[in-house]
Amino acid sequence: MLPETPLPDWPARTRESHKGDYGRVLLLGGARGMAGSIALAGMSALRGGAGLVTLGLPIGILPTVAAYEPSYMTLGLAEDADGRMSTHAIDRILESAADCHVVACGPGMGRGRGIVALVTQLYRQLVQPMVIDADAINALAERPRGLSDAGGPRVLTPHPGEFCRLVHSDLRHRSAARQMAQQVAAEHNVVVVLKGHRTFVTNGDACYENQTGNPGMATGGSGDVLTGLVTALLAQRFSTWQGACLGVHLHGAAGDRAANEFGEVSLIASDIVKCLPLAIREYRQRPPH
Repeated sequence: MLPETPLPDWPARTRESHKGDYGRVLLLGGARGMAGSIALAGMSALRGGAGLVTLGLPIGILPTVAAYEPSYMTLGLAEDADGRMSTHAIDRILESAADCHVVACGPGMGRGRGIVALVTQLYRQLVQPMVIDADAINALAERPRGLSDAGGPRVLTPHPGEFCRLVHSDLRHRSAARQMAQQVAAEHNVVVVLKGHRTFVTNGDACYENQTGNPGMATGGSGDVLTGLVTALLAQRFSTWQGACLGVHLHGAAGDRAANEFGEVSLIASDIVKCLPLAIREYRQRPPH
């Protein structure tokens, strides 16, 4: 076990604040048959405290995603013949991103040459902090030196399989994967969140091993919830390091609450979203460091 890393205090909200003070975020993802991924990320970003949340998604799934939750906004984007986000969407994405504090990319995007081109351009061009997850990580893995030339601060949240594809290496042992994650973070000046039991976070210098969470969280959509939560924390002015560490802690804490209520076997990703408010409230009420 790594030495304990202090998690950041969460400042109180001022009475004069408004929604703009807590960040405008844009989450990009979804594809035909995978509408739930981006919806879960959006609901998690809302519960994580982001002031304004917009989901950018292929136009064909917009009615489905909009019906999940009325509190986020939706941005319908050009799609290809397979219902995935098209490269023709890039101008509208850049226009929307210009008004946002943080962008997340990946949940349920699917895979293809168009996705690779789209993600690569966003990774290199956007100056805002970005959270890169799931199929966006797979897209960067398709490019030689895909992590080079980031336009701004980046948090990558791969599971072990995605991380192996990203570094083009079969890392069977956890210690080897963690060592490589630290190397990648240092070389490319990114934060890597290597998901799994005792999720490992590193910025290339400092390392954090999460202590919350349970096996019930090994369910589809759990990672999308984490993406939305970290995005919301960055929007509230936590650094990429702070947001990543705090995000995995709160994600696991909400999962533990969900397991206590529903049991590990029956736990689903939306249960984690439902339990986020209590996990966050408990964290914010702890004595300050």
